[in-house]
Amino acid sequence: MKEFKMYADIVYQDSLQDFMESERIDGNDFILTNEFLYHEFVSPLAPPCGALFIEAYGNGEPTTDMVDAIRKDLPAGIRRLIAIGGGSVIDIAKMLSLHVPSEKTEDLFLGQQAPTRIYEVYALPTTCGTGSEVTNACAVELTSLHTKRGLNSPLMFPAKSVLIPALIEGLPYRFFATSSIDALIHAAESFLSPNASPVSELFSKEAMRLIISGYRYILQNGTDKWADRASDFINASNFAGLAFCSAGCAAVHALSYPLGGGYHIPHGEANQLVFAATFRKYKEKQPVGKLNALEALWGEWLGVPAEEALEAAFTLFDQVQARRPLREYGIPQDALSGFAEGVLAGQTRLLNNNYVPLTIADMIDIYQAVY
Repeated sequence: MKEFKMYADIVYQDSLQDFMESERIDGNDFILTNEFLYHEFVSPLAPPCGALFIEAYGNGEPTTDMVDAIRKDLPAGIRRLIAIGGGSVIDIAKMLSLHVPSEKTEDLFLGQQAPTRIYEVYALPTTCGTGSEVTNACAVELTSLHTKRGLNSPLMFPAKSVLIPALIEGLPYRFFATSSIDALIHAAESFLSPNASPVSELFSKEAMRLIISGYRYILQNGTDKWADRASDFINASNFAGLAFCSAGCAAVHALSYPLGGGYHIPHGEANQLVFAATFRKYKEKQPVGKLNALEALWGEWLGVPAEEALEAAFTLFDQVQARRPLREYGIPQDALSGFAEGVLAGQTRLLNNNYVPLTIADMIDIYQAVY
């Protein structure tokens, strides 16, 4: 059986002020964001509600210790949690929206707590990557295990997803590039997933088309022109989120988690490091199959024969955001087998969505190829 899950209420607004006014934000609401975003977008509006900044609790991508500390500082009586930020902010808001009897977020990911929802989350993305504003998933580094884990729960669907292109137009290019490649990987993995449905495939294909078209525009017009396509990129991220919410992500995400959790490589960057090598391994193991449909699409959009599409696409992606080898992140080569073993043991949820099953030896090959 295949199904498509969509519990999203998606709203398009021209500005944050329009959102604040239309939703009648008041003292019972609470904002979770980054300090720089608050000063740039929120503070000028003088909202009648409190706020917390996630960087006050730690740098980099979220950990369970960070989420626990924020949870303790939330005031009582919150009606809606307004998450304004990238995937880290929105994922933290989702975790905070769940009541954890032990007050230890880690217990949610280890299956030791049955949560209930205590807040509604309104998600306003300020990057064009995670699609977290429309999914029931979140990811966090488990502090005790030094690795990232994902969690899916129907309780974590945001009550409202609010898309405001103006919130992403000022992204520094590097953050745009790493977030948009994440969205592209969401779309590609969900398209190849055995759980893909005709509906999820529609969202996967349109997300990939918009991103590839936007990338070609950037290479033709300069990296400073990416914001000309801000609306396309935020929509593509949203569409990819809708697709992978049902069809799922797969080995690229699974293989990236040890890189993000153990070496604090940003999520989109970590995904890109193993993206091409994973798809080449797919092609090696099963050259005939749904991968050919992906090659046909990419070939059409890139103007190359289908058999050349994978390499043409990966060349394009590397032109938009150059990759570094794993060794330049301080990763020792003898850690690669441990990465693969940990992925196989802890990321079954993602590996079940693979285009073709991967063995530990396959995964080590992928890491070695990008070392």
